[in-house]
Amino acid sequence: MKALTWHGTHDVRVDNVADPKIEDSRDAIIKVTATAICGSDLHLYNGLMGGMQAGDVLGHEFMGEVVETGTDVPNLNQGDRVVVPFTIACGSCFFCNKSLYSLCDESNPNADQAAEAMGHSPSALFGYSHLLGGIPGGQAEYVRVPYADVGPLKVESDYSDEQLLFLSDIYPTGWMGAHNADIEPGDTVAIWGCGPVGQFTIRSAWMLGAGRVIAIDRVPERLKLAHDKAGAETINFEEQDVYEALLEMTKGYGPDRCIDAVGAEAHGQGDPEAQRRDSGSTEENHPEALNEMIRSCRKGGHLSLPGVYTNAVDNFSLHALMNKSLSLKSGQTHMQQYMPPLLKTIEQGLIDPSFIITHRLPLAEAPDGYAAFNAKKDGCVKVVMTP
Repeated sequence: MKALTWHGTHDVRVDNVADPKIEDSRDAIIKVTATAICGSDLHLYNGLMGGMQAGDVLGHEFMGEVVETGTDVPNLNQGDRVVVPFTIACGSCFFCNKSLYSLCDESNPNADQAAEAMGHSPSALFGYSHLLGGIPGGQAEYVRVPYADVGPLKVESDYSDEQLLFLSDIYPTGWMGAHNADIEPGDTVAIWGCGPVGQFTIRSAWMLGAGRVIAIDRVPERLKLAHDKAGAETINFEEQDVYEALLEMTKGYGPDRCIDAVGAEAHGQGDPEAQRRDSGSTEENHPEALNEMIRSCRKGGHLSLPGVYTNAVDNFSLHALMNKSLSLKSGQTHMQQYMPPLLKTIEQGLIDPSFIITHRLPLAEAPDGYAAFNAKKDGCVKVVMTP
């Protein structure tokens, strides 16, 4: 079959690889009908994530049709249409029983490597390094889904793939990012990053009762999308000092809730490294958004961190976090907890997630899609591909 494979920094290729097969009685094989490039895929593309090996199949946002199941997958049948969560969870360990699916104790076959790097292992993820399982991803014609009796969300409505695809990651990730901020009715919520996760975080903040949403970025197309389509006030950090602007907008208090939807490759105002990073140079994780969020949040406020970090961050403003009595929640998304209720929001007409798509490509053009998304060329916000 054809699949998008990683061969090094800025080197991804559509190769012929072996078809996936049932390896365990809880597996399913899915024929992929739609897949997308996630912002966190760019961390792999830019060489920020350890544990990658040449030939790894990328992709963790995908959906498709069931073509085969193992003997212990009673919930799925051949021909079922499913959205697959990017986190892989067993459904019965200590953490899964607490609905903390991204912390599953059983799904990562390389848990010892992850524990050495992080203290404990989170769940395995599709297409996201051998540190997190080495499980081939969904930017491919077919994919093996472990624990298919727990993960895939069966869809029986006639909504399009484009309306449903982002239940696989960025819609629930944006929702959990907003939920973790503990938004109370009328709160002012500031969100760093107007990329795909940021856009869904904005909409989720409104649905959770925010009275005001302020979105921060520097890419005009993304700021326009946040303002015109999601009703957010916006700050271009290349034109304004974010801290000063937020204080002025909140009469000196700062936002009640602050959310970092950027992660490892954040830029800062007047950042001398920005052009080099935009050209795709390998960089360490950067604290610009994180520290600006800590500095700007009102005293006693709440911080949320859905943006993906891949390593330690130097110069983290821990002193401000502590002295301002700020609360912080973070984490990979507990997908299996959020997917069913968020499907209902689509079915109820509260949101049409396809608003985020700017580029549509065949899988054969995936390398071009990665390059455009990484460089933010041609107004690229979200790339969807069909095998």
